Amino acid sequence: MGGDSSSEEVGLDLLQQLELILEHDKLIDEVGFVHPDQFPALNEGPSSSLSPVCILGQSAADILNKDTVELHVVQYDEKVFWNKDHKLAISILVLPQLYNAALNAYMDANRRYKQSIRSQINKGSFDDANCGCDFDQFLESEVLKHTRALLILSYDFKSAWNSRKLVLSRKQELSLFVDEFQLSALILSYAPKSEGAWSHRQWTVKMIAEKVHDLQELVKKESELVKNIAEKSKMNYRAWNHRCWLVLYMTESQVLDELNMSRKWAELHVADNCCFHYRRRLMLRILSNGDVKEGGEKPFNYNSNVYAVWKELQWNKLLIQRYIGREALWIHRRFLSQCWIKHFANNQKSSSPHIEATGLDDFLGEEFELMNACLNTQTDDELDDYQSQAKHAVSYILWISKQIPSCSEVKLQERLKEAVNFEDLFMKYPERLMLWKKVLV
Repeated sequence: MGGDSSSEEVGLDLLQQLELILEHDKLIDEVGFVHPDQFPALNEGPSSSLSPVCILGQSAADILNKDTVELHVVQYDEKVFWNKDHKLAISILVLPQLYNAALNAYMDANRRYKQSIRSQINKGSFDDANCGCDFDQFLESEVLKHTRALLILSYDFKSAWNSRKLVLSRKQELSLFVDEFQLSALILSYAPKSEGAWSHRQWTVKMIAEKVHDLQELVKKESELVKNIAEKSKMNYRAWNHRCWLVLYMTESQVLDELNMSRKWAELHVADNCCFHYRRRLMLRILSNGDVKEGGEKPFNYNSNVYAVWKELQWNKLLIQRYIGREALWIHRRFLSQCWIKHFANNQKSSSPHIEATGLDDFLGEEFELMNACLNTQTDDELDDYQSQAKHAVSYILWISKQIPSCSEVKLQERLKEAVNFEDLFMKYPERLMLWKKVLV
């Protein structure tokens, strides 16, 4: 029993040190969990925002000159914590004790906070600002303090995230909502795929949107955050999903800017479907503002939308020919083709000087030529990439035949059967045999 008590005291002391560091340096933007043998190397850095040993911002020399230290002041141990240039390192050896202490402190604070809320509701004084105000503020501060430490140690602890939401929802202070971005960004610095952090970030944006109408700067920073994280964490679906969600809050000019800025990134990451999915979300937003109205009336930006999709189709074609066998490019082309057929392929000429034809027959002819080009680029050594390119091209044409009127479908498939030896393809790609036979008329 004595050993358990001693361990709890050590854990509580470590928790107090961590929380004081977080309170003292509010600009910490990166956390790492390291072996204590690495601390000397960290201390060899050229500069320091804090001394390796600190008591509420005091220098190590000031601490050592004191014969005694006040009980309410907590020193952080240089063998356990390291804080420099707004970076924080925590020894992996103390994580179990630190986590247990943070969990117990959070559970106790959360229980007392909810009891206080229930007590106010039962007394009918929930909206009375003077009723237990100081005590409530103390409990709210405790919940926020302990959940911050706990989430750094266990970033997907959903109850802790929900407790923060409860406190912030009651306080409704804009500054506190803004501070939440700092915490979630800190967690994402070492856990870029944290579902809890991304979800909490979306909730924070929603809360701020209720108080602030102009979100352009916020959306821009959020988009930049996702871009930076995507550079370090490949195929990060959660990050890109957050960026797609932000499209709802973008202005039309921001949507166009994002479409232009994400193009270069997509060219450098052609195998990452996440970025192309983001571009699809942006294009859907553009097209939703320029649909042809009932009665055939065209909106003022109809031709610009035609050109945007046409330009994306030409760019996608270039990438397909440059990067052989990339499935993400063919998936993106399916979306673009569907948009073209749905919105613009009406056998009418576009008034845009950049586009020669927008009719369905012309469009299908160009897509058929693309398929032929992909089939004819196969080499004698039959590299996997070229085989994948041929398979994707045929699958694409068969898919597109199901997106057009039945009369056009029959003509397209007849043309396809004349140009392609399906018996040979069935031998090469037996995994597609049943699918292709089912699609063929």
